[in-house]
Amino acid sequence: MAILNSQNHMALAFGVLGNVISFMVYLAPLPTFYRIHKRKSTEGFQSLPYLVALFSSMLWLYYATLKPADATLLITINLVGSVIETVYIVMFLLYATHDARKLTVKLFMVMNVGSFALIFFVTFFTMHGALRITVVGWVCVSIAVAVFAAPLSIVAQVIRTKNVEFMPLNLSVFLTLSAIIWFSYGFFLKDICIAVPNVLGFALGLLQMLLYAIYRNSKPKNVAKEEPLKNIVVVNPLGTSEVYPVQVIDKEKEEGVEGPREDEKDVEAKKRPA
Repeated sequence: MAILNSQNHMALAFGVLGNVISFMVYLAPLPTFYRIHKRKSTEGFQSLPYLVALFSSMLWLYYATLKPADATLLITINLVGSVIETVYIVMFLLYATHDARKLTVKLFMVMNVGSFALIFFVTFFTMHGALRITVVGWVCVSIAVAVFAAPLSIVAQVIRTKNVEFMPLNLSVFLTLSAIIWFSYGFFLKDICIAVPNVLGFALGLLQMLLYAIYRNSKPKNVAKEEPLKNIVVVNPLGTSEVYPVQVIDKEKEEGVEGPREDEKDVEAKKRPA
């Protein structure tokens, strides 16, 4: 293989480490899908994290195939990631409700088929050489930066509620470690499109660990009418994702529980002597 003859041993070393860590992160949702398979229901879980992860993997795979230099490590991890995320999506479709299945198919067609096809055809047929590689690379960077909005929303919630329940330490550690390794890979490979997004990933990971250290023993604040979270998504700039699912009480069930309580209060009030 050409990669074994690479003179850039540091890039090779970090690329191999990045593949190992990213593969482990890709397998992180397995407990979620084991639960889905066992209960034959997707419950409150969403398909969006897996669709985004697949879209990101497809883009980075396309970018890797355009590079003139050997990009075997970039190709292997994103090819594996694309297969794994596709399996997750198929499993989700098998056990999802009609509405959830319909929404998932729509999102898949718009994002994973339509958007990717648009990017591919525009860059492949209207651009050539270095320009095509540069444009596709910065499209990948833009998607990676946009995806970081998910963990940033969790950071905001942790600060507001002083509760680290929805931000497990292992997620922050993996995000930081993954960012360091892939930044080093991009740095030694002299690929700015790989290195730049991981600077943000590293900063975000450090911020999450700092917040965990500050609030891990704090008494959580009760936030009235807080919108329930269903997933926490961490997607690194090479397409790997880790999803931390949170059980959410269905609104109808919640209203069903709260309704009788109000009725009971009225009954009790009527029974009390004036």
